[in-house]
Amino acid sequence: MLSVEGLNTYYGDSHILRGVDVQLPAATSVGLLGRNGMGKTTLIRSLMGYVRPASGRVQAEGRDVTGWTPEKMARLGIGYVPEGRGIFPNLSVRENLVMSARPGPDGQRAWTFERVMSTFPRLAERLSHGGQQLSGGEQQMLSIGRALMTNPRLLILDEATEGLAPLVVAEIWRVIGEIRATGISTLIVDRDWRKVLGHTDQAVVMEKGLIVLKGQSSALLAEPAQVSELLGV
Repeated sequence: MLSVEGLNTYYGDSHILRGVDVQLPAATSVGLLGRNGMGKTTLIRSLMGYVRPASGRVQAEGRDVTGWTPEKMARLGIGYVPEGRGIFPNLSVRENLVMSARPGPDGQRAWTFERVMSTFPRLAERLSHGGQQLSGGEQQMLSIGRALMTNPRLLILDEATEGLAPLVVAEIWRVIGEIRATGISTLIVDRDWRKVLGHTDQAVVMEKGLIVLKGQSSALLAEPAQVSELLGV
């Protein structure tokens, strides 16, 4: 569905991504692992169009979309749950959700307002609350729900459980499992690499802007020594 080939990205004079290759097949969940500062978020921002790569290609089903703006990438059916959540604090829960509602690129409307409410019953109790009135966990649920309201074919989750209470973290992973079961492709970044490997089909590990390890998630989970060493845990 989406592929990254030979991507090089800079921030000023700093060379962040160094010839990165990643494949995101349709109906597949991929884990993106690495310590802080290794280039994971830069990779996401480069393929989403927030940062323009210096070289390399981003392709969507064979079409070159390198350097497309974020709104054009979203129209391809990519939902993005950014690190830091990115909800609108001055809008209510209902407004945050409804403003993003639209059919997917193939006209599908599987994720309706009612379905998001049933997936996140806590949000249903806070529809009139402003985004700034929600707890961190509720804001994260809202961010995921808002992305689902776009009926994406690919959902990117960047540190979706960061800083949340254990019970909320368990709830987020439950929802990720449900999303994966519907056939939506996912790209998941999270510090809990064992959870990532348990909720994905494939995984890649980044180090200093390079892909240094890739494979089937089940195989990496069965032989965790190399992953553990690369992540420094």
